[in-house]
Amino acid sequence: MNMPAETAPEAQNVRERLLGVASELFYKNGVRAVGIDLVIERAGVAKSSLYRHFRTKDDLIVAFLEREDVDFWATWDRVAAENAGDAMAELDAQMHWIGERLGRANYRGCPQINVAAEFAEQDHPARGVARAHMRALRSRLTTIAQRLNAREPTALAAQLALLVNGAFVSAELLTPDEATDVLLGAMRALVAAAG
Repeated sequence: MNMPAETAPEAQNVRERLLGVASELFYKNGVRAVGIDLVIERAGVAKSSLYRHFRTKDDLIVAFLEREDVDFWATWDRVAAENAGDAMAELDAQMHWIGERLGRANYRGCPQINVAAEFAEQDHPARGVARAHMRALRSRLTTIAQRLNAREPTALAAQLALLVNGAFVSAELLTPDEATDVLLGAMRALVAAAG
């Protein structure tokens, strides 16, 4: 007897449940430490359902990173829109929410950096998503640096990108109540030096 196929809304619900469970496990434990069987068990779906939505574990990892990317850039874009007329206010606000993110009790670093570090293969699809994220960050920071009339906007953007990514991987060096102030202070020093 054939089982009825999932309807479009059911399929979307199953896909989102799988992705939600995988995202939580991948972020908390690392992608290599999490097996497909654990994702299936926690999501409460059949193995065939997982493979109907994600052909391989790599496809699931890429979907996780893309989901994280959407969330990160949605926050960035909201903050940019709120500060559209003032580049320094925007940069301050961007560093502020990033600093708050660093101070979260469950913060384990940037998902893109974490996953890229797990794969030595430069052509791994997860590294491609991570590279695209880093390029987007640098591009957005370059635009802000240009709006700030920095002498060398690409150099300032590179320094700011290094600051942000360094903060992502060094969050454990900071206490939750100092992360934002340290990030803001370092950013302001870089901007002042860039004239």
